[in-house]
Amino acid sequence: MPASSHHLSPSVIAVALPTPLRRLFDYRPGQDIPTQGWQPGMRVRVPFGTRQMVGIVIEGRDTSEVPAQQLKSVSAWLDDRPLPEDWLWLGRFTARYYQHALGDTLHQTLPVLLRQGKPLEARTRERWHATAQGLEIDLASLDRAPRQAALLALLRQHSRGLVMPALTAQDFTRAQLSALAKKNLIRHEIETLETRSAPTRGGLLAEPALPLQRQQSQALAALHESLDAFQPYLLQGVTGSGKTEVYLQLIEAIVAKGRQALVLIPEIGLTPQTLARFRKRFRVPVVALHSGLSDHERLDGWLAAMSGRAPIVIGTRSAIFTPLAKPGVIIVDEEHDGSFKQQDGLRYHARDLAVVRARRHGIPLLLGSATPSLESLAKVESGDYRRLRLDQRASRHPPAKLELVELRGRSQQGGLVPPVIEALRQTLAAGHQALVFINRRGFAPTLACHQCGWMAECPSCDARMTWHRQPPRLICHHCDRQQRLPDVCPTCASADLRPLGTGTERTEETLAALFPEVPVHRIDRDSTRRKHAFEQTLEEVRRGEPCLLVGTQMLAKGHHLPHVTLVAVVNADAGLYASDFRALEHSAQLLIQVAGRAGRAAHPGRVLVQTLHSDDPHLRLLAEQGYDVLAEQLLEERRAAALPPFRFLALARFESAKAEAATTLAESVALALRQWLEQHDLAVDCLGPVPAPMERRQNRYHVQLLLGSARRSQLHEASAWLIQWLENHRDGRRVRWSLDIDPQTLS
Repeated sequence: MPASSHHLSPSVIAVALPTPLRRLFDYRPGQDIPTQGWQPGMRVRVPFGTRQMVGIVIEGRDTSEVPAQQLKSVSAWLDDRPLPEDWLWLGRFTARYYQHALGDTLHQTLPVLLRQGKPLEARTRERWHATAQGLEIDLASLDRAPRQAALLALLRQHSRGLVMPALTAQDFTRAQLSALAKKNLIRHEIETLETRSAPTRGGLLAEPALPLQRQQSQALAALHESLDAFQPYLLQGVTGSGKTEVYLQLIEAIVAKGRQALVLIPEIGLTPQTLARFRKRFRVPVVALHSGLSDHERLDGWLAAMSGRAPIVIGTRSAIFTPLAKPGVIIVDEEHDGSFKQQDGLRYHARDLAVVRARRHGIPLLLGSATPSLESLAKVESGDYRRLRLDQRASRHPPAKLELVELRGRSQQGGLVPPVIEALRQTLAAGHQALVFINRRGFAPTLACHQCGWMAECPSCDARMTWHRQPPRLICHHCDRQQRLPDVCPTCASADLRPLGTGTERTEETLAALFPEVPVHRIDRDSTRRKHAFEQTLEEVRRGEPCLLVGTQMLAKGHHLPHVTLVAVVNADAGLYASDFRALEHSAQLLIQVAGRAGRAAHPGRVLVQTLHSDDPHLRLLAEQGYDVLAEQLLEERRAAALPPFRFLALARFESAKAEAATTLAESVALALRQWLEQHDLAVDCLGPVPAPMERRQNRYHVQLLLGSARRSQLHEASAWLIQWLENHRDGRRVRWSLDIDPQTLS
């Protein structure tokens, strides 16, 4: 509908509501349309069944398929202006591309308070100051109002003034403030909570930029060539090569032009250190957006970005939907990281949406990684992305090479073999720190009976339960089921129950026994549940005293640990031989990222990788020639096998409490889809259905159907047909199903 008609009142407005139904819902506009008329992107409260829901107006219509007398009216218009156009456009694109209901997509991409219908305005607070008259007056003249005199005396001591909560905390009242304001002795101003405007004095930088090495300067010069145009760059830099400094200096140029920068980071654990570094560098407001914030904090940040008050926005994957008043650049740090893909509900990939969004805004996109995804490397190969390299570390030490340590035929203590224990001893004796990486939390992967071979299986999943020592429990890491440790084997009643394998807790216990004189810090999801526990532990480590770190993937990403000179990987094999075709790529990335924690400062690093397969050709190639050479080989293998990034996939998942129900529906839709593809002559493969790699999870059975095509448009056409068939099929309402476009895992 043309913009001019927004001010007219249409007969019908189509509203997107947060339901799984892929359609809009028609309503009469009602009486209270805002004075400037309706517009797409306005929020409304409407009756839906027996309840009221908040929806987004999408378009106006002259007629509806629903008879006029059955149409309900809008209960309330919540906005007098629409939500940002760039947010609405991206939401509509996301729903269309990922084959998800538009109403649910828009709902998921809004801050919680806006979903609930709260006003589209940032929280504000009053800041009270003494006036010129208040500064000069003799306090004795207020001796008949001692509390007013005390209040004025307090405000005279604070040149920047005091906010209302600080005054009420000292038992001053609104009446006392009003009385002094009437006498023109004090005044107040309203400021938004999250951000104040940028400083007028002192310039943009709070501290000077660091001098750049030659490759950093070349990368920054290349980026300056297209500050006003869409151009995707891949900044491939070895760990510790100063990618963040390039980001900071690029952002300086963008903000100096009056524009905004959006920075996506993979993990909430990286947010404090990233925020600290950015806030230390810039005098302008830097806003964070992630799941650890309160609903009010999140809305404040969202609105600060929307209004342009926040020139720099840093967030995890959902921050890609943050509206920007003056977009200038989008940066995706650790672009290869799997956490940029949402794995349930709206299954979007933030990195891929960043590409789409940068193209729409006509701004540069910078993807940074030491171990780029094969998708991004293929884009470099095809000429779509421009690669910028940083091969030299700031520490001047080259990245440590992986040294493979054979596990076969060697005794182990807590999963560690003697040469690795000796290397740990030498590192500590030299006054340095060491990181022991084990991608398995808990004390041991499972509990086993040494008499009959029984193992602790999860009753709800096709998985073994993990033995945790603190507190003593068996826990399934797939469904979170917990049960106490058995005293005897439930099968043969033997008391000879032993841990099988090694987890972070067991390794921590072993290291504490081997090196009683140094602290051992365990960092995994269990040990960092308390708020700020992660940052507090890292703070202790950064002081530099000799210590041992035992960690999972949480430690592999982006953390600067300057005193770590040795990294020991307990078991490199766990991810190398998984059934997923991406397992080798992800394992190689993880190994290189973990290795990058060593030797980042004054001393060179060493990386020992324990493996049962030291002769594996892929592992040897990674250790001897590095990630680039392995990635080239993996790309060739993917091209030969017609797998992503040379083919596009969609994965339909079906789950039910009854295995037969999920299988029957999957078989029915596969048969119907194959017939439809044949009739329409589309080059789309339909593989399956087959049981999921873990067929039973949380007492539900999982079945999969894989669609693949060399043409994205044909895959989307087939996907849309499949969804329509499932929505209209009777069994499609009895079995839970979902469709994942561009799945990152086939499990």
